[in-house]
Amino acid sequence: MSPSSPLDILQESLRGAPIIWKGEYPYFIHPISDGIPRMDAEVLRATRDLIVEMVDWSRIDLIVSVEAMGLPLLAAVGDATGKPTVVIRKRSYGMEGEVRVDVSTGYSESTAFINDISSGERILVVDDVISTGGTLEPLLAALEKMGAILQDVIVAIEKGEGRERLAKERPQWPIRTLARIEIVDGKVEIID
Repeated sequence: MSPSSPLDILQESLRGAPIIWKGEYPYFIHPISDGIPRMDAEVLRATRDLIVEMVDWSRIDLIVSVEAMGLPLLAAVGDATGKPTVVIRKRSYGMEGEVRVDVSTGYSESTAFINDISSGERILVVDDVISTGGTLEPLLAALEKMGAILQDVIVAIEKGEGRERLAKERPQWPIRTLARIEIVDGKVEIID
């Protein structure tokens, strides 16, 4: 792998990411997951390219992500592929068929609202981070219940056991990640 491959660019951007503590939860700060520190366009392009290369686009009707930090990836991948996009929002619009979903992260709880996804649509879900799976799990369950076909789920950064837990509990969900990290001695370490 050349030093400037998309994966190398993403992994290198993760090394040295600042860490803050939210109670007992070590939270890394990265432009893909937080919008700060400022994002080098090369990192967004590399992350987009990794996603675009992984997916069989003939089997995707719609790309879906969750606000707020899924938005840069959603826009970049949608633009690169020409596929339509839908954002799962954190506020209600009251549209016909809107589905309310309660979600939780390692440090907070919130509600998300799904609109404009039809039964039978083959979707790609893109997101910034999976750690506990507390956001992704209820959203994927709701999408499945709505009749959407979870064709692919790609998350940029994996931290913690959430993906592995979901792979055991919900093996039908095709969850893949681009980079795996863990916090060791207050620093981000890349896991191969």
